[in-house]
Amino acid sequence: MRLVFATIFIGILSIMAYCSYASAATPAYDSPQFQDGKFRNAKALREYSLGEMARLWWKAMFDKPAGTVPTGTVPVRQLTQAELLAAPDNTLYRLGHSTMLIKLGGAFYLTDPVFSERASPVQWAGPARFHAPPIAIDALPPIKAVILSHDHYDHLDHAAIMALAAKTEHFLTPLGVGERLVDWGVERAKVRQFDWWQGTEIEGVRFVATPAQHFSGRSLRDRDSTLWASWVILHEDLRLFFSGDTGYFKGFKEIGAKYGPFDLAMVETGAYDKMWPDVHMQPEETLQAFLDLDARWLLPVHNGTFDLAMHRWQEPLERISELAAGRGVALTTPEMGEALDLRRPHAGRAWWRGAD
Repeated sequence: MRLVFATIFIGILSIMAYCSYASAATPAYDSPQFQDGKFRNAKALREYSLGEMARLWWKAMFDKPAGTVPTGTVPVRQLTQAELLAAPDNTLYRLGHSTMLIKLGGAFYLTDPVFSERASPVQWAGPARFHAPPIAIDALPPIKAVILSHDHYDHLDHAAIMALAAKTEHFLTPLGVGERLVDWGVERAKVRQFDWWQGTEIEGVRFVATPAQHFSGRSLRDRDSTLWASWVILHEDLRLFFSGDTGYFKGFKEIGAKYGPFDLAMVETGAYDKMWPDVHMQPEETLQAFLDLDARWLLPVHNGTFDLAMHRWQEPLERISELAAGRGVALTTPEMGEALDLRRPHAGRAWWRGAD
C-alpha cells in the first residue's frame, strides 16, 4: 500500500512540476532569461494541460512496456581512491547517468553527482538505480569543483551534495541552483552561479555555462525558478562539452561556433519520448547536436542508470550506435567506472547487450 501511495505522490509531483501553474516567490535575477518571475527558454516550450499530464503519468505508472529496466547485471568497474589519484591527467570516468568524474591538471571535477538509490524526492519510491556507483562518495579524492546543469532529481541529489560539501572546493551552478545549495547548508563562499555565456576559471580550467532548452523545478510550486544550462570545459588545448538535459535547438550551432571544435561532447541520449520532444532529444537529434557542436568524439550520457521514460533501457545506446556508424561518427561507450583517455578516446564495447 505504501508503494501505491508513493507512486501516486511521484506522479502528481511530476505533473505539477511540468505544468505552468503559480509558483512560489522567486528572487529577481538580472538575466535576459528571467522574465515575469520565471526563467525562460529562447523558444517557448509547449504547455501541457493537466489532463494531458495526467494521461502521461498514468501511462508511465501503469502502462509501461516491458524492458525499461534491465533483468541482468549492468557491468560496473569498481574504482578506488588510490587508482584515481594514480590516474593520468585528462581521464574521464562515467559513474552513472550524467555523473562524470574528470581529472584535469591533477584535480578532480564532478558533473551532476547523483549517488542515491533513487532519483526522487523520497528514497522509498521513485526511479531506482540499475547499478551501484563505481565508487562511494566517501572514497572519492578531494573534488576541486562540482558542476551542476539544473535542479531535477536525477541531476541534483541532495544527499550527494551534503556528502560532497566538505570535500569540494567549488560548486558551479546556473542561476538560482546555487541558492538551493546554500539553503541546504553549503557554504556560500563555495558557490558560484552563472547565467548563460558566463563562466569562471579554476586553476587553469575554464568553465562556461552555455544555453540549453529544458525546464526546472523540484516541488509543486517552483517551476522554472532556477536556470538550466549546458557546460563548456576548457583546459590547455582540450575542449569538452557537457549537455546536461536539453531538447534539440539552434543553440548547439552557436556553442560550436564559439567554443568548438570539441575533443569530446557528452550529450544526452535517453529518457526521450515523442510526448515531450521539447526537453529531451531523440537519438537522431543527439547526433545532429553533436554535428552542430563540431566535436570529434561523442559520449552518449543520461542513460543506463534510471528508468525515466517508456523506451527499452538499452534503446538509446542501440539507436545512437547505429546512427553514429551510419554517419561515420566516432562514438565512445565506456562501461560505468571505465577510464577514458580524453586525448585518445576508445570506442568501448556494447556493454548493455549483456544485461538484458
